[in-house]
Amino acid sequence: MPEEFTNMTIMTGFLLMGFPDDSAMQTLHAVLFFIIYLAALMGNLLIVTLTTTDQHLQSPMYFFLRNLSLIDICYISVTVPKSIMDSLANTHTISFLGCASQLFLVIFFAGTEYALLIVMSYDRYAAICHPLHYDTIMSSGACVQMVTASWLSGCVYGSIHVAGTFSVNFCGQNIVHQFFCDVPSLLTLACSGEHVLETAFIIASCCFAFVCFILMVVSYVHIFSTVLRIPSAKGRMKALSTCIPHLTVVTLFLFSGIITYLAKNLKSTSSLKMLISVFYTVLPPTLNPLIYSLRNKDVQTALGKLIARKMSSIFP
Repeated sequence: MPEEFTNMTIMTGFLLMGFPDDSAMQTLHAVLFFIIYLAALMGNLLIVTLTTTDQHLQSPMYFFLRNLSLIDICYISVTVPKSIMDSLANTHTISFLGCASQLFLVIFFAGTEYALLIVMSYDRYAAICHPLHYDTIMSSGACVQMVTASWLSGCVYGSIHVAGTFSVNFCGQNIVHQFFCDVPSLLTLACSGEHVLETAFIIASCCFAFVCFILMVVSYVHIFSTVLRIPSAKGRMKALSTCIPHLTVVTLFLFSGIITYLAKNLKSTSSLKMLISVFYTVLPPTLNPLIYSLRNKDVQTALGKLIARKMSSIFP
């Protein structure tokens, strides 16, 4: 029997060994992840609450922001709670089905967020470059269709990569040097020459993502050229203030993701690669509410009114 078949392993589960086995480090990781997770939940739930209850935050931009916060809640909840429980219980196993589900959900929510960020750039383009037709272009029906398309595209994206990743045969140990199941870490366990299909999917998806990114860049080229033609400095700053949070979130999301997947091909330690992955999966969902709430006066005003209502109910 050929050697590649004798070394083939039927995987029934995996070991997620992203963090060191030292008990003190495990406890520190659990505490830090819990604080970050709690901050992300509170920030994104606050955005959802404000954009749902405040009548002044019912424009398409805040409708998309509410969906972005919902995605971020789901995105960070896929990986961080299990990682915390694994560290506290000192058990790092995950079943084959659990690993496939986690991989699907991570890619699903990441893909949905990327698609929604593209939609949000189009919203800013319509608002600044075509203000007279904005209400027609970004009608409630059109907004719902765009958000639905974002969620569906994320679902298709996740399904394709799960099918490609788990179509391979795994050889050797079942240790995943990561704190969650991701494509690059799992492909390192594949038998030689087995990951051609998933590599093709990755190349195709990267090409498609790059085309979408170019469309986003073109939108902002039109936006900035329009802003520069606004006669008053106050008007230019007001227009730019609605774009800066979105640009910051896009930069954070893309930069952290690019660094993560470039690091997979670099000759660096697994601890460094795992740390970079933390920035990709944990940082954007945690910082997105902070970026929007600190720079957006409408959100700040809505937050002030919410706090005032709560205080008046406590101290009538």
